[in-house]
Amino acid sequence: LPTEARNPDTEHIDQLPTLDMLRLINQEDARVAAAVAATLPHIAEAVDAIAHRFEQGGRLFYIGAGTSGRLGVLDASECPPTFSVPPSLFQGIIAGGDSTLRKSSEQSEDSPDQGAADLAAHGFTQGPGGNALPDTLVGIAASGRTPYVLGALAHAKSLHALTIALTCVPNSEMAAIADISIAPVTGPEVLTGSTRLKAGTATKLVLNMLSTAVMIRTGAVYSNLMVNVQPSNAKLLDRAHRIIIAATGVDQPTAARLLAEAESVKTAIAMQKLSLTRAAAEAKLAAAKGSLAALISRNEKQEKP
Repeated sequence: LPTEARNPDTEHIDQLPTLDMLRLINQEDARVAAAVAATLPHIAEAVDAIAHRFEQGGRLFYIGAGTSGRLGVLDASECPPTFSVPPSLFQGIIAGGDSTLRKSSEQSEDSPDQGAADLAAHGFTQGPGGNALPDTLVGIAASGRTPYVLGALAHAKSLHALTIALTCVPNSEMAAIADISIAPVTGPEVLTGSTRLKAGTATKLVLNMLSTAVMIRTGAVYSNLMVNVQPSNAKLLDRAHRIIIAATGVDQPTAARLLAEAESVKTAIAMQKLSLTRAAAEAKLAAAKGSLAALISRNEKQEKP
């Protein structure tokens, strides 16, 4: 596998001065963005498919072992505070359970049956009534052949769910199972086989794109503003005020008053921009499926003669 091969450019890294060692690591890291860029059409396909399922009540599950599993759990755990979505919408599963986030459990990745069982235990489903738009599974493994992830993908496939393989090798076993394959080819690592390095970085970049773009597509973002943010601490409260100011042009005291009245950044913006009461803003946002951009665009069209 490319991820397990020796990197000829780093064979003498242990003999280099520290600064030269770091330059070499940095040079290898610089290759990652280009590898991800080559997979953008596949990432776009995945984003549109996931967003469509979200609109039908579907959820997104990540599953992986080791670094891959940790990165999936990380991305899933950051979506609720960023986008005000329930934790059930993005779920990260790691081989060996949550204790493995801190303490490695390498043997946990060797069982395909356990991967399938863990996915089932988390309630992965076809959706109400077994409709054609069930949950989505993203299987993550740099090698593309981790048995735990293969078992989970096979289980999801048996339910006719959307399956996505996120790997760092071409034509992998996981890609052969999945509906969509995302495979940035990052090549040999600085340290032979240490896929927490370039492969891990590529995985994080792709997961960033998947969750962020899906949330943009489903209305959690207005312009480039996180209008679904939860103002749950002082920093986020300040951010919420600044988002309202940026979107509406009001001053800080007005933004604070709007947020206190609306208890929602998105609702506060709709109230100010469209001169609505809280109840009316909430009703119109619900009719627009939570998309502030769609609501404002619709209102502008109605105002045109």
